[in-house]
Amino acid sequence: MAQYKITLDSEIVQGIFQKDGGLSKLVEQVLNQVLDAQVGEQLQAEPYERTEKRQGYRNGYREREMVTRVGTITLDVPLVRNGAFSTELFARYQRSEQALILALMEMVVNGVSTRKVRRVTEELCGTSFSKSTVSDLCRQLDGVVVDWNQRRLDEKGFPFLIVDALVLKVRKDGHIRSQSALLAIGVNDDGYREILGLRLGDSESRDSWGEFFTWLKGRGLHGVDLVTSDDHAGLVQAIGQHFQNATWQRCQTHLTRNILDACPKALHDSLHSQLRALFTAPDQQVARNLLDGILAAYSDKAPQAMQRLENGFDDAIAILAYPEPYRKRLRTTNIVERLNEEIRRRERVIRIFPNGASVQRLLGALLMEQDEIWSTGRKYFDMTAYWEWRKPQAQAAD
Repeated sequence: MAQYKITLDSEIVQGIFQKDGGLSKLVEQVLNQVLDAQVGEQLQAEPYERTEKRQGYRNGYREREMVTRVGTITLDVPLVRNGAFSTELFARYQRSEQALILALMEMVVNGVSTRKVRRVTEELCGTSFSKSTVSDLCRQLDGVVVDWNQRRLDEKGFPFLIVDALVLKVRKDGHIRSQSALLAIGVNDDGYREILGLRLGDSESRDSWGEFFTWLKGRGLHGVDLVTSDDHAGLVQAIGQHFQNATWQRCQTHLTRNILDACPKALHDSLHSQLRALFTAPDQQVARNLLDGILAAYSDKAPQAMQRLENGFDDAIAILAYPEPYRKRLRTTNIVERLNEEIRRRERVIRIFPNGASVQRLLGALLMEQDEIWSTGRKYFDMTAYWEWRKPQAQAAD
């Protein structure tokens, strides 16, 4: 990582707390010094420096405005004689921030925003936007997001699949509709997480999920051995239809909530601790023994809760057939829930998306960034134990 020596003007530093726009002036000063340092690195020479390593000469500056969350700043971009100055600084303006601004701008331009949204937009962007500006920015971002969301998935298999949906408010045909953002996360053969795709549907019906899974498989999704989800009827039916040879793991967190919702509050703490012990049992037989004890203790006190536990038990402990290192992270949809929290944090600002394209843009940009972090970070699983566990089953199938 490059390191640069930055000098700050004392008046600008004091102005952070005393003047409007003080922070933007500080950012502007720092970034301009970074640009000067980067052109020096590219040319391998400082201004007026005589050296055999010099790769070219400076040729003045051109001004470029950059919209940031601290306001609009003016950068002095160095020009290079007989060449071009290259920097990653502008590319690092994150796609999700652009998408959030674009969604807000669309609301203003289309006349569906409130005064509060207009005020937020102006604070974020520091300026007003015309329809043509919005269209140009949308085209630039949409292409990147669409390409990522349509990428091929057949290079590797995905033994583990976690799916969930998020309900959003979208303006459609002049009315505000509830639409479901369907989302899939996979763990590939090497143990890395990937966000496989996002698709907008009118509901969480079997047909909507079926179209989603068909779309994923059409892009090359294969090798699915375990699917984790909640027990939404349409989703479970679609999983059974499209992944017939895979195990379905019912999310233990959702089942626990359903059970406790039907249980008297006075029993919540004691029952919750016993459910935790049940779902983290070392194997399925121990889990069944624990189930018998829970049913005996609570059937008279919370009959409806025990009925829900019995109905969901087998699907909730399916993960216990898998090697222990994979159970904790695959027994729930918590990995998707955390992504949903990030989406909700941005969605609360917008409240109602002006159209489906803005949903794809904002959520797609956010998910694309997270996918890049996962793909370049640490492995989610060491898959050695899984492949060893799979060997006897593969041999038996042959």
